Amino acid sequence: MSTAENKAADCSSGLSWARVCKECGQQHDCQDSHLYEYQEEVDDELVCHICLQPLLQPMDTPCGHTYCFHCLSNFLKEQDFCPVDRQRLQLQQCRPSSLLVRNLLDKLSVACPHYAECEALMQRCELQPHLHNRCPVFQRLREEAEKRKRPSWNELKGRKGDGDSSGDAKQTALPQTSSRDQPDPDNTPLRSSLVAEANVVELLREEPDEVLGLRIVGGKDTPLGNIVIQEIIRDSIAARDGRLAPGDHILEINDMSMASVPHSRAIALLRQPSLLRLTVMQEKGFKIRDPRSEPHTSPLAFSHPAQPSPGTVLQVTLMKSHRSEPLGIKLIRKSDESGVFILDLLSGGLAAKDGKLRNNDKVLAINGQDLRHGTPESAAQTIQASEVRVNFVVMRSEDNPDEGGSREGLSARASRRTPDPQYFRRRSTYMKDPPGGFSSQEKTVSMKKEPRLSLGITIAGGRDCRSRLPVYITSVQPVGCLHREGTIKRGDVLLSINGADLTQLTYKEAVSVLKAQTAQSQVVLRVIQTLSEDIEEEPDTCSKDERNLDDSREDALNWTPLWTRWLGLPSHMHWCRDIFLHKTNNESWGFSIVGGYEESHGQQPFYIKTIVPGTPAHFDGRLKCGDEIVAVNGATTVGMNNSSLIPMLKLQKNKVTLTVVSWPGSLL
Repeated sequence: MSTAENKAADCSSGLSWARVCKECGQQHDCQDSHLYEYQEEVDDELVCHICLQPLLQPMDTPCGHTYCFHCLSNFLKEQDFCPVDRQRLQLQQCRPSSLLVRNLLDKLSVACPHYAECEALMQRCELQPHLHNRCPVFQRLREEAEKRKRPSWNELKGRKGDGDSSGDAKQTALPQTSSRDQPDPDNTPLRSSLVAEANVVELLREEPDEVLGLRIVGGKDTPLGNIVIQEIIRDSIAARDGRLAPGDHILEINDMSMASVPHSRAIALLRQPSLLRLTVMQEKGFKIRDPRSEPHTSPLAFSHPAQPSPGTVLQVTLMKSHRSEPLGIKLIRKSDESGVFILDLLSGGLAAKDGKLRNNDKVLAINGQDLRHGTPESAAQTIQASEVRVNFVVMRSEDNPDEGGSREGLSARASRRTPDPQYFRRRSTYMKDPPGGFSSQEKTVSMKKEPRLSLGITIAGGRDCRSRLPVYITSVQPVGCLHREGTIKRGDVLLSINGADLTQLTYKEAVSVLKAQTAQSQVVLRVIQTLSEDIEEEPDTCSKDERNLDDSREDALNWTPLWTRWLGLPSHMHWCRDIFLHKTNNESWGFSIVGGYEESHGQQPFYIKTIVPGTPAHFDGRLKCGDEIVAVNGATTVGMNNSSLIPMLKLQKNKVTLTVVSWPGSLL
């Protein structure tokens, strides 16, 4: 069948990318269950009693019945009993079915919904990877949609003059001409607009306490205003799902708007043990509005710096002699950075002969498939599903050698590499006030104790941890003397013990000092507690005497502070780092900011609110949503407003140094 005939067939069947479900490949309303074409008769024990179809996301009731999650949740919105035996029932009483049942369901044989063309049969759990990596109809629909794509939601216009800047600092966004750096009007005709779209993503925890793998910042009680994803944790539920990305703004959680929800309330909603239905705003990059540009330029275009920089982006095309020819590329992932990297080019292989790819290149995309947060497995599937042409988009670091080397050579270079000065963190010397609504207070406890008696606290943090956090208390155990005293709470940051400073120590150093000082009969402990006007206090479950001690210690190992707990810390306890960004004259730096002077809140710190895909800030990879900018090229931002900082950023033609303080988002 010719391409034209394929398109005609698609049109005749009414298929469109917008209407097709991205998980099952069928057309159905987003609130309805997925549809599958089963090839064998399914055992009645694996059939939902409500929809009479094989179970999807099976949930067991306390009375011993099993239903699809969607079917049961929709039923219990109207009723309060089990559909079979009519016993009283609430959704939170139900639990996901056993792993055995879920595996049996995953292995059910189904046909691709486009079987007439691709003729593929597979297990049900394999259908979604098949659609996204191998199905020709699904791939064609996606490519046609990309060609037709236009800014679909909240396009940020680039037609206003710089003098039209809004006075509302919280709504300032760098993609706009009024507040984001734009190409120099004297040397380019380009006017860029930001493409963003709203999408619905559903995530299901198989176990109530399973980690989603998201770090969250923002909230109505913070300068960011919105709830924003700061980071996706590797190998988590969210990472395996693959649809969420850092910088996504969460608009709704289970159809509840997040527009006026404080941070702690949003975290509580995201910790619900059932299915999470997230409506997110996802920025896709800049759309070039130059009429001379090619008509089918993708809005998610990767930038190409004219000169090598710490993040030079290259396009490489490899041509196979036949579809099954191997490329000779070994792919890996790194422990300290998300994404896919080239470990080795096999001698005599197609990639090695071509000579354009190198060891340690980061793979951003293959044949248009976004792999910035992908895995080697998904990259391999995309390569295997490709025809003779394989298009790579890779980012090459400045210190990547000119010649591709062996795996042994790469390992040797990695072992000899000294710490990157761009990642060097140091104690901040930029003195400033915390954001409005956040503050701190010191507390001092002085007590006499038996030398053998423990303080009864567990700690975490330390200046050697990834985020260079101060040492903080994760639990106050019922067996210790501090629990009986009652002043010290979980989340308090340690300042000193018996005059010994703890604020700049590594974790091991802090443990050694605490052990040495608690052997004394007199202990004076100073801590600092952060406060917020709007935050809902987290329940301090560890402070209850009746709590089982083993459970309490396990809880202490898993507990991490909310992002908002760090905002009230005084600036002398902050650690900062310098981030160098490079760009061409025509590019945006690629981030938006909030903060500066506001009449209602006074002087507010500047925070990164969004990072735009396909820009220098995104490719550099170190700036995160929620980071605080304390200086630009060494000049403090304290006392500035938007009308001062934004022109300063615009004046930096090719490079800029941002000094930032970064706190880890709340972990889910």
